[in-house]
Amino acid sequence: MALTGRAALLAALGSLPVGILEPSWAGILAVNAPLAAACACDFALAAPVRRLLLTRSGDTSTRLGETADVTLTLTNPSRRPLRAHLRDAWPPSSWQPGTETEASRARLTVPPGERRRITTRLRPTRRGDRQADRVTIRSYGPLGLFSRQGTHKVPWTVRVLPPFTSRKHLPSKLARLRELDGRTSLVTRGEGTEFDSLREYVPGDDTRSIDWRATARHSTVAVRTWRPERDRHILLILDTGRTSAGRVGDAPRLDASMDAALLLAALASRAGDRVDLLAYDRRVRALVQGRTARDILPSLVNAMATLEPELVETDTRTLTATALRTAPRRALIVLLTTLDAAPVEEGLLPVLPQLTQRHTVLLASVADPHIAEMAEARGTIDGVYEAAAAAQAQTERHRTAEQLRRHGVTVVDATPDELAPALADAYLALKAAGRL
Repeated sequence: MALTGRAALLAALGSLPVGILEPSWAGILAVNAPLAAACACDFALAAPVRRLLLTRSGDTSTRLGETADVTLTLTNPSRRPLRAHLRDAWPPSSWQPGTETEASRARLTVPPGERRRITTRLRPTRRGDRQADRVTIRSYGPLGLFSRQGTHKVPWTVRVLPPFTSRKHLPSKLARLRELDGRTSLVTRGEGTEFDSLREYVPGDDTRSIDWRATARHSTVAVRTWRPERDRHILLILDTGRTSAGRVGDAPRLDASMDAALLLAALASRAGDRVDLLAYDRRVRALVQGRTARDILPSLVNAMATLEPELVETDTRTLTATALRTAPRRALIVLLTTLDAAPVEEGLLPVLPQLTQRHTVLLASVADPHIAEMAEARGTIDGVYEAAAAAQAQTERHRTAEQLRRHGVTVVDATPDELAPALADAYLALKAAGRL
């Protein structure tokens, strides 16, 4: 590796006899005038850093777990060739651990008046906005003895969106929706409350659906078919308070709630329902309203990207008031929050009647799969204590869920991997029963 600056000069002087090092610096430099001249020339021939022109282009968004390519274009307007080492600085969460050095550094040569492009491949490990910090360039002379160094601010932001891993469940849920909507061939009638059409009676049909007037006009028995209600209002409420910060596996509970909300939004928009989003703890963190079926999913993903759990207790009273203002008419309120006893009993239950008397309420909560594993532990003293603690936690959780059900709330309690499909199934069940 080539030494630069004073280090190179001292290394060269270190090879001289000890007697020569005893005179003053002036004497040393006089003896080593060729070396000093070479160093000065090398410094003078290094391309200036401040005059370099830098711009960015490339991806502005990516999903968590995927890559984003950002291209840095460097133009050398000087008359000297640029021989440089470059470091493109981004936040540490922009790369997988241990890959930052390789991904953010480059060595390049740019002739006078030409440009070069350097592509930085990001692979973020967290949601949110990742902003480029600065570009540091070290320009070397032809001998590599001296260098010039400077930094440039080249702004660029890459928004890291939620991964939406539950998208894989959407085709099966849409198939179930088509069955409910009467768009597939079934033995049973399509359920719902809106009249759709007439068809011939088949064994197994509900006799209450027979249309006697139509039957009198035809030689066969005719039955009415129904379809689920359309254009219903669904309000998704994400609790971003302290309980959403608890980690289940490698991610906070809030991330699992987001994934479930996205699957439900995609399904409901295909069903012809209107979907809004409210993220709240002590104030509104995100609000998405009035989007079309085509725009709702991109709008939700973009709004959720920057959400982070807040380490404050959720103000359930103001959350309820905000929800009632957001949904003034009858709607399905989907509250993604905790089933812990204290927050529910002290915060949610006192204000729950305000929601249930006007709206249908569905509460979804993320369960910790480790609790179920602890409940099955046996064989050691520690295992028995863990099983007892897990059983107590599960009992409290079931008791809290029963309290909510007695108030007319539909409760979905599932692990992160199972929450999204379970919430979609609960929505389809409510739609089939005509409760929307």
